[in-house]
Amino acid sequence: MSRPSEESVRAEVRAWLEANWDPELGLVEWRDKLIDAGWGAPAWPSAWHGRDLPAAVAAVVDQEIRRIGAVGVARTGIRTLAAATLLAHGTDFQKTKFLRRSLTGEDTWCQLFSEPGSGSDLAGATTRADLKDGRWIVNGQKLWTTSAHHADWGLLLARTDWDKPKHAGLSYFVIDMRQPGVEVQPLRQMNGHASFNQVFFTDAEVPQEHLVGQLGGGWAVATTTLMHERRNAGGGGTSGAAAAEARKGRIYDEERAETATSLEPYKWYPQRAGRVDLILERARATGAIHDPVVREEIAKLLILAKSAEWTARRARAAQVLGRPQGPEGSIGKLAASHVARAAARVHTMISGADAMLAGEDGPLDGIVAEILVSVPAVSIAGGTDEIQRNIIAERVLKMPRESTADQEASFRQIPRNAVGG
Repeated sequence: MSRPSEESVRAEVRAWLEANWDPELGLVEWRDKLIDAGWGAPAWPSAWHGRDLPAAVAAVVDQEIRRIGAVGVARTGIRTLAAATLLAHGTDFQKTKFLRRSLTGEDTWCQLFSEPGSGSDLAGATTRADLKDGRWIVNGQKLWTTSAHHADWGLLLARTDWDKPKHAGLSYFVIDMRQPGVEVQPLRQMNGHASFNQVFFTDAEVPQEHLVGQLGGGWAVATTTLMHERRNAGGGGTSGAAAAEARKGRIYDEERAETATSLEPYKWYPQRAGRVDLILERARATGAIHDPVVREEIAKLLILAKSAEWTARRARAAQVLGRPQGPEGSIGKLAASHVARAAARVHTMISGADAMLAGEDGPLDGIVAEILVSVPAVSIAGGTDEIQRNIIAERVLKMPRESTADQEASFRQIPRNAVGG
């Protein structure tokens, strides 16, 4: 079967949009129409709401949706990771139950990976899942879980076998976050936001059909989730909500309400990236641009930021062409940490002691202060800088893996910070 051309796809979707787009429809009603026509996720398999289009060709669909001013499917937050993971590893039951509702935005998700006792050592998870009377019973704690406070479902990595090596004893589940055995406690960050949480499981239940992949195969499934998370780090949704602010219609009103909830946990993310876009304007406004030392640091920062941008573009181009994940994800993630720290340093050089002032008293109504206390998050979230360096060393540079005593040993015998087993 020949690959459809961009021109033919563009003509087909344009004609369909002109015949079907109506801003007075309800948000879910419109997204259902998009999904039924295969235009909501055209790169997905046709068996699962898509059109089997190559990613490069499917990109023109988003262009046409934006051109006409229409609203796309829901693509913000963890739901994109959930959909990508279930497409790769889910059963037909799971795809039927979850994929469509992730596109309509009816379900929200969170990612239950990190734990207080194992940090970035994801394979050291001690949250346990035990099979009893045909259901998995989950007990333990997760930490740094973004959006858990309003999630319907969670992507859960839990230990199902304590006698196997730590990577082999993990399984991956979809868990109902609304059940009585799940307690979510928001955590206040030093920048004043509370976008992530700690989650406690006390005899929470997971039906057997919510096991994703093979029993004991959770590490491979989690790797898929992390691959998409790192590849899309710093990316945003494509719902068009910002443009919708100036438009009228029921669908825009509903989308604005949805966006206010779904994007709330991420509103401080631009600050954690360092806000390189504000540097030159601030330097000119304060006169710091005339300081040769400051100018030199600004030049270094802009070079670093541009190099990181090109790396990110290569990753996106590879994704559009359907190529497998390369080293760009970890390299880009590590570069983002360097850029953010360099930007925080330059902001401090420009603003001096005023950079510590928060709120209306501070530079840019406190944005500079928020940058300084938010930047450390980039070096931690989604895998620490140390983890990314290990990945680059082992998978890109092909250096020998560091030998550790816990790789082949029974997890039950491994000393650890958290008690379990």
